[in-house]
Amino acid sequence: MTTKTSKSPASGKIQLKWVRSTICTPVKHRAVIKGLGFTRLNQVIERPDTAAIRGMVKKVPHLVAIVE
Repeated sequence: MTTKTSKSPASGKIQLKWVRSTICTPVKHRAVIKGLGFTRLNQVIERPDTAAIRGMVKKVPHLVAIVE
């Protein structure tokens, strides 16, 4: 059996920035932005780096940027 080892405490987190407005975007895109937890434009949030979060970001790459 293998065990997972983390490289650093911050390795399991991803920082996201909302860079573009949801005006004139489909309702599903607005729901993804709200589901990620954004409340205002140009907001930077930190979420766990999971497949679910990565999938949500992949649905709206034109609205969200990954901050390094």
